[in-house]
Amino acid sequence: MNQGHKILVVGSANTDMVIRVEKFPAPGETLSGHNFLLNAGGKGANQAVAAARLGGKVAMMARLGNDLFGKQTIENFKKEGLNVEGVVLDNKLPSGVAQIVVDKSGENTIVVAGGSNLALNTRQVNKYYSLVQEAEVILLQLEVPMETVLYVAQKATGLGKKVILNPAPANKLSDKLYASIYAITPNETETKFLTGINITGEKSAQHAADFFHDKGVKVVIITLGAAGAFLSTPDYSGTIATSEVEAVDTTAAGDTFNGALATALSNKMDWEEAVAFANKAASLSVTKHGAQASVPFLKDLNV
Repeated sequence: MNQGHKILVVGSANTDMVIRVEKFPAPGETLSGHNFLLNAGGKGANQAVAAARLGGKVAMMARLGNDLFGKQTIENFKKEGLNVEGVVLDNKLPSGVAQIVVDKSGENTIVVAGGSNLALNTRQVNKYYSLVQEAEVILLQLEVPMETVLYVAQKATGLGKKVILNPAPANKLSDKLYASIYAITPNETETKFLTGINITGEKSAQHAADFFHDKGVKVVIITLGAAGAFLSTPDYSGTIATSEVEAVDTTAAGDTFNGALATALSNKMDWEEAVAFANKAASLSVTKHGAQASVPFLKDLNV
């Protein structure tokens, strides 16, 4: 067991089945793909691996099927140096899988079958509650049941932990959940879904950030792809730019950003430094193919 973790990621773990194509198929259209890849993925797992590779001490709480994919995932977690005490094999449900199609520009479409991820429940959280107690930063997403996300957020906030919610895939959030998170990290699409505001510049980004602040969220980070990220805190408001790179696959960019952000905060960076660090990591991730395969290591950032 890896003692002394500072980051706990509670979330999904999937096996990604990736097909590369020239263009996305239209409804009813069949296309020939260039190649097929089988990769470790899932938003929770991607973020945990990113945090660990970038220097964080990370524990993972997840639920996998007691099948080949699940067993491979646990072994991968161990190789990445994650604390896997809170990872459970489910004897009834299969491991989660995702079908990802990537076009020639690096954009992607993803369909997820949640499987055992959907059984990560509050009983499991209670069984491994010491992981919540020991962490400083708790990172959550929305590929596991909302009831579990809310439960962890409330418990962690009650313990004085910094709870970061990456609201992906987009889903409506309750006022109880907003009140229980310290920071939220939507992208532009998720921001519009949650606030109804289309991000067209800093003025609209601040307007959207104020929506979240009014719900009780102290720190808002709206990721803007190649433009970087808009940060709004009690002390700072503005866009933090990122490096210009040639993107080949954006699959893990958001997850890399969130994992890097958690690591930066656990290492006591301020929010501006943390977002700049996360931007740099995310920009490197889009220059490689795959989900976890594209996540950079700390040495790659030259910091």
